[in-house]
Amino acid sequence: MLSKRIIPCLDVRNGRTTKGIKFLNNIDIGDPVDMARAYYEAGADELVFYDITASSDRRGIMIDVVRRTAAEIFIPFSVGGGIRTLEDMRDVLLAGAEKVSVNTAAVLNPDLISEGAKVFGSQCIVLGMDVKKVSATPEIPSGYEIVINGGRTPMGIDALWWAKEAVRLGAGEICLNSIDADGTQEGYEITLTRMISEAVPIPVIASGGAGKAEHLFEVLTEGRADAALIASMVHYGAYTIKEIKDYLHQRGIQVRLTW
Repeated sequence: MLSKRIIPCLDVRNGRTTKGIKFLNNIDIGDPVDMARAYYEAGADELVFYDITASSDRRGIMIDVVRRTAAEIFIPFSVGGGIRTLEDMRDVLLAGAEKVSVNTAAVLNPDLISEGAKVFGSQCIVLGMDVKKVSATPEIPSGYEIVINGGRTPMGIDALWWAKEAVRLGAGEICLNSIDADGTQEGYEITLTRMISEAVPIPVIASGGAGKAEHLFEVLTEGRADAALIASMVHYGAYTIKEIKDYLHQRGIQVRLTW
């Protein structure tokens, strides 16, 4: 059995780590490179960086932050936000990231997934999905809709269909973020996570809502997630990564222990 991964997420805007609730009211919480180093030293399995306004601002990715981070940490990390072309992917990977996360650009141009998988390998291509719960309709039968541009633009696309389509196109992993749960620290969206995890043959990272170690246990068991993204609960010092992993280990979840 593969170990479950615990992955701190750093949302970056204007070169600084930021955090909000439901994609709104973001505040500055620190330097992303310093935070990445601290989480690496604390036992994180991977890291995720999102340039949260690159797509909405229609600008490029934070290559300097990627390059400086790669010089400081020795665990895999993925980068998303503003990646629109194969050249963008290549730049991020050459700067030191192991994976690229495509979200808005992949919805607008699904061929970006297949082209990236063909050139760099599926293992490098992560589909980021920002999802909001809505009333079920014939167009959105699952009741979960894809939203792009940092939570600003609903697309009328069913989340379950899009996850399956991304697998067909060659995505190697899905990072599934619930907009409704994001930053609330009230728990992951278990129904959504389980639905997607059971429907696709690739790893699913649960994202949005972690506030207690119990929330990770729930999403890794009931939600069937392969990994859990965390942010607020470690950014604000409520938990250390060691405390989270110890809790999960004591309850029978296989995690990588480094102490």
